[in-house]
Amino acid sequence: MSLVRVQFFSVSLDGFGTGEPQSLEAPFGHAGERLHEWMFETRWWHEMVGQPGGSGGIDDALLRLHDSGVGAEIMGANKFGPPGWHEDPEWTGWWGPNPPFHTPVFVLTHHLRPPLDMEGGTTFYFLEASPVEALATAREAAGGRDVRIGGGASTIRGFVAARLIDHMHITVVPILLGRGVRLWDGLEGLEQDYVIEATSAPSGVTHLTFTRAAR
Repeated sequence: MSLVRVQFFSVSLDGFGTGEPQSLEAPFGHAGERLHEWMFETRWWHEMVGQPGGSGGIDDALLRLHDSGVGAEIMGANKFGPPGWHEDPEWTGWWGPNPPFHTPVFVLTHHLRPPLDMEGGTTFYFLEASPVEALATAREAAGGRDVRIGGGASTIRGFVAARLIDHMHITVVPILLGRGVRLWDGLEGLEQDYVIEATSAPSGVTHLTFTRAAR
């Protein structure tokens, strides 16, 4: 069966996956870009934005696993757009006409709208569903490939709590945010379900991988 994956989701030392308040001008609130500066330095990112240069190493290698084997993505409403995006019929996400997913993407929201076809093979579908229901829909669309849970923090937390995540890559960034949306709340004992490995990178971040333990 296909795997359910989380890839390079960044959190602060105190466990926040975003700051507050989120808005069109500040998608990650007071965190700004600090949670993601490590990836902006890599060759992978430079290639994504059409620039030369960038660093190699563990950060770059892990980022390059982003698309490998993925056939569908599930994301929360706050990843698709800022608060109130559903009131703007012209809103098509943060990523422009050619989003970087190139698969079906299922947006979990109470505000439903027709599917949105974008360039490059991305189609956004809008669902009001539990994690179990959303995963069943995404697996069917993925055609036997993996399903990525793209975030934000509360969406990932819901899938972890439902014991649906097979592999998770979390990048711990050495900053303290103090407020925002936390990833780990309510997940006490998570470590009992996974084999956990940690790798420190020269950029200062720590990559944690959680692989579901054999039962």
